[in-house]
Amino acid sequence: MADSTILAFFISLLAGTVRLATPILLPALGQIYTQRAGILNLGTEGTMLMGAVCGFTVASVTGSLWLGMAAGIMAGVAYSLIMAWLSVTMRANQVVAGIGMNILSTGLAVYIYRLVFGIRTLPPSVVPFPTVEIPVLSKIPVLGTILFSHNIIVYLTYVLVLPFSWFVLEKTTFGLKIKAVGENPRAADSKGINVGLVRYLSVLIGGAYAGAGGAFMTIAYMNTFTEKIIGGFGFIAVSVVIFARFKPINAMFGALLFGMAQALQLRLQAQGVGIPSQFLLMMPYIMTIIALVIASKKAEFPSAYTIPYSRMER
Repeated sequence: MADSTILAFFISLLAGTVRLATPILLPALGQIYTQRAGILNLGTEGTMLMGAVCGFTVASVTGSLWLGMAAGIMAGVAYSLIMAWLSVTMRANQVVAGIGMNILSTGLAVYIYRLVFGIRTLPPSVVPFPTVEIPVLSKIPVLGTILFSHNIIVYLTYVLVLPFSWFVLEKTTFGLKIKAVGENPRAADSKGINVGLVRYLSVLIGGAYAGAGGAFMTIAYMNTFTEKIIGGFGFIAVSVVIFARFKPINAMFGALLFGMAQALQLRLQAQGVGIPSQFLLMMPYIMTIIALVIASKKAEFPSAYTIPYSRMER
């Protein structure tokens, strides 16, 4: 009995890891575009929150989860446009701009939510994306539950979004332009590459991915919206990019690592272990700090990382 209980615990833990890694992996993949172009967007947390509230609102009003996901993505793009304007056009300090974006999103998201739903005793909810069990594969003992019994957004993230991001960044001309702009924007400019346009597009792509990650939290995982729903996932996603050394495949492993920390603390709380819940809640963030300290020493940042570019300056 004990052995079966332990096995069930680990199966649940690993299945939860795959699921909870998704809202970390999505914004992390987007931030690889952004950070490779030399822009540090610490406003990812706020962008995810805007994607979460807009995705939930549209899904709740229309009854369509796919429209909700699309709204989350569009909200992420629209909100990240502000960050692109601040960092590229206005050449503002990217750290300060990102923090400001997070502060703004907290109030704006709550305003949008209350404007649509008002103040209720019981918060509204949506019916989430259903679990899709892959025929045959989902029946494999242990692995079937861990890998092949998730909702459609989880599958799309690992099967389509991850390979697509790798291909664009590593095998296309656009990916090379992003890298060139992040490494040496002046040299890229001299070769006819529009540095501002590439950086704008990179920030907007990062916003689209972050918006999708936020929408996932409200319509494919928690099924409701609260102002604390993102819970630091945006900051973890930014750290995953550094941990992964700006490589999409490595980002998947980093997201799974942090997803496991999140899943573990949730399951330990459910088991009622004799550890204060506050310490368990700290686990993912402690792991983030440790990973950043270790990985940042070996990470090779783009040469123009966080440095605004102006062709008028020499």
